[in-house]
Amino acid sequence: MPDTTWHRTYGAYLFDLDGTLVDTVPDIHIALNHTLNEHSFEEVDISLTRHWIGHGVRALVNESLIYHKHSDPVELEDMVATFLSYYANHLADYSEPYSGVIETLKELQRRGSKLAVVTNKLTALSLPLLEELKMTGWFETIVCGDSAAKPKPASDPVDLCLAQLRVARSNALFVGDSETDVKAAHAANIPVVCMRDGYNHGVDVETLGANAVLDKFEELL
Repeated sequence: MPDTTWHRTYGAYLFDLDGTLVDTVPDIHIALNHTLNEHSFEEVDISLTRHWIGHGVRALVNESLIYHKHSDPVELEDMVATFLSYYANHLADYSEPYSGVIETLKELQRRGSKLAVVTNKLTALSLPLLEELKMTGWFETIVCGDSAAKPKPASDPVDLCLAQLRVARSNALFVGDSETDVKAAHAANIPVVCMRDGYNHGVDVETLGANAVLDKFEELL
């Protein structure tokens, strides 16, 4: 029987960014292939980029090197620098909020809920991306991959966010798309729901142990 206990209005909603609020794959994919080209590797298909996203830039680039059966720590660092340099200037060329996101955030805010972002994306990339998409104003706090002592799946970013919002764990819901999000929410002892079509590394989100899996963002309402 589906868990319906989570479905109520919370004092705070904590959202993952990539794959939950915003479809960022198009720009990340272009940046990755630019990086591969610059370092004399063949481009990869967007399906692979989508599969690799979620654990940070270094992990993403490293996955592309593994795919090309290449391992060089020095080159990895050079490629990460190439990626960041390019991506920082092309954060929102093609990225956009998922359907229903803005409308849902507006309604949740109207109900008096506090909204926040908890992402593993670096601050230097997260804030400009949200600013370019004119989304920054929806959130009372934005916790990034370099904001807390440890990133997700540790509870540190969630704990930091709740402290900044001054909201009890019993009155907060995490909204994500991957095992990383579910583990972080569980570690912080708050309920979590997952978007079905986010960036989940090919894992069936029904198996992750979330309180619910949503097909549409509006289901939060």
